[in-house]
Amino acid sequence: MRVDRTDKTHCNAIILDATDSDDGRLLEHLHNDPAVEVIDRSDIQASALAQLRPAPDPQLTTEPRRWAYYPWRRTVVGILGPRAYRRVRLDRNRNLITTDEQRQLGTLRIGVIGLSVGHAIAHTLAMQGLCGELRLADFDDLELSNLNRVPATVFDIGVNKATAAARRIAEIDPYLDVRVMSSGLIPETVDDFLDGLDVVVEECDSLDMKALVRETARARRQPVLMATSDRGLVDIERFDLEPGRPIFHGLLGDVDTATLAGLTNREKIPHLLRIIDAASLSARGAASLIEVGHTLSTWPQLAGDVALGASAVAEAVRRIGLGEPLSSGRVRVDIGAALDDLTDPAVQHADPRVDAQWPDVQPDVGPSDVVGVVADAASRAPSGGNAQPWNIEAGHDVVVVSLAPEHKSVMDVGLRASAVAVGAAVFNAKVAAAAKGVLGPVELAETNGQTPPLRALVRLTDGGDNDPELVRLYPSMTLRETNRHHGTAADLSVESVAVLQTAASREGARLELLAARKDLERAALLFAAADRVRYLTQRLHADMASELRWPGDGSPDSGIDVRTLELDPGDLLTLDILRRPEVMSMLADWDAGAALGADTRVRIAASSALGVVTVPGRTLVDYARGGMAVEAVWINAQDRGLAVQPISPVFLYAHTDDELREVSPTFAADLQVLRSEFCALAHTAPHEAQVLVLRLAQAPPASVRSRRRAFVRRRPALP
Repeated sequence: MRVDRTDKTHCNAIILDATDSDDGRLLEHLHNDPAVEVIDRSDIQASALAQLRPAPDPQLTTEPRRWAYYPWRRTVVGILGPRAYRRVRLDRNRNLITTDEQRQLGTLRIGVIGLSVGHAIAHTLAMQGLCGELRLADFDDLELSNLNRVPATVFDIGVNKATAAARRIAEIDPYLDVRVMSSGLIPETVDDFLDGLDVVVEECDSLDMKALVRETARARRQPVLMATSDRGLVDIERFDLEPGRPIFHGLLGDVDTATLAGLTNREKIPHLLRIIDAASLSARGAASLIEVGHTLSTWPQLAGDVALGASAVAEAVRRIGLGEPLSSGRVRVDIGAALDDLTDPAVQHADPRVDAQWPDVQPDVGPSDVVGVVADAASRAPSGGNAQPWNIEAGHDVVVVSLAPEHKSVMDVGLRASAVAVGAAVFNAKVAAAAKGVLGPVELAETNGQTPPLRALVRLTDGGDNDPELVRLYPSMTLRETNRHHGTAADLSVESVAVLQTAASREGARLELLAARKDLERAALLFAAADRVRYLTQRLHADMASELRWPGDGSPDSGIDVRTLELDPGDLLTLDILRRPEVMSMLADWDAGAALGADTRVRIAASSALGVVTVPGRTLVDYARGGMAVEAVWINAQDRGLAVQPISPVFLYAHTDDELREVSPTFAADLQVLRSEFCALAHTAPHEAQVLVLRLAQAPPASVRSRRRAFVRRRPALP
């Protein structure tokens, strides 16, 4: 079999299946033809398929391979089967285009009219997999002067422009259905060309044909797209949504296609100038327009501008194909203007670890009077997100810690997390009062629906209780910190376990320690999954992002200073991405984001143990007592050289399925499973409530300690 190399009509690859008898005979003939080159790198393609993540379906890996014969090159190429080929070729599109979206876009039928600018557009659509069928129409042959913007070669000079584009596409995707109308469009063929198309891309030179294409597309309710090569003008006419819309956005006025056809070229100029928006042309473009026919033979175009237009049209096609918002109208994607407005990234994105950009460290100087010392100690307590959900009032013989519900977060179901924080503040006040020898009775009470919902009174009495255990903890209490260094695992001594469990029981709570490697690994997976839910649930993510304090933040005395996260500069930049809500929304839509809990998983896996503090009961007072136990365990653990980091999985304070739906409507069922599994892992009885989880590890001291709001000193009228 010989192929005439002068034949200019070949524009599609011939797909051959070696298992088909007719194809097999033709393949044998081609393989034996010395004028035909045979290239088989299908093993490389198959290897790439096998390495994809997630692993491809066995139906793809076992799909029979094919051969593609390119007559214009007299070359046979070994390729994967059609589904496997598409899967590998478009894999790098994910997740900018998801697999389901790619499948949907692969059904689009798109027509491109005019294959100078249209060549780049058709090529881009094919490369991105934005169509399942392409129709190309152009009557003109490629000339040398076209090679400044048409991505063809000297081998294509004299070849029809549509054919040249189709060949280039076939050498990228031999399976893509590309149909060529090398005679171009005339009024008699417009209907046939547009029949069944989903999108029409019009890039021809004739004003008459531009108008006729639009009128025909409007009658068929087909959208029409156009890109010009001056200042990135993109024109969109959504006749599919607005079938009564005038063509060219009404810029032709009352002139219809029949009238336009009867005008001379000179009479058409005003209409053409309105359509290309001549008043907004670049200075070079406008000046060149004047020179056409004098010092210029035709309208100048640049490859970069053509490529930019192709990108814009591809995005418009993607939106139309996926039903995303896209209105009729025009926009300029003006790269030149954008480059006139450059910004300095060193100024825009300064390194958040540079100390000079942070507020001065809060001085660790407390009041000198006894009551002030006790109140100040209460204000040093930990709280979720360092929200400090309390009001602290100091009188002459009492310190009052009241729950402040205005600091409630989504995770703080029933104000239980706030009650834990109040309890921790009360414990600190007890420690300071004991150290000063003035600790009197401590009262915790709910207020039956009133505000504040929970209030604690720490009475101060001369010659009061000087519990030696509390007194011993005073220096350590003032140094207590959240330590988020990853740290390393080291077995807890029997003595340390006894001290920590005794500290919890003294406050009426129980401490369950998970120290076995298998338990820590299981907990790491559960908490990582819970963290993923926190990132992907809009309200939870908003709460989490609002807690973070970055350079220049106006509220540095609450929230979490990002330096306390102990992240390296690369991880800090990643965190800057993770706090963006639109990024999380996209991951949620894709049901992706498995990596979002990776940091938590690594931290827990590197722990000595997880301490789960539980209390028998679920009232706010119960949770407050649990908070006292948490602070007692925390201070004792740090006193024994352990780094302590609190961990609050998003299911922690939700007891019922309704409460889980309140926390995360989308992931409530997942949270129910995670909560159930963690309760079983931590041996939490049905009558118990988990108050907080503490991660214990060996690590250097924290780099930065969280700042605190100053407590409000007043003299309340109290009994």
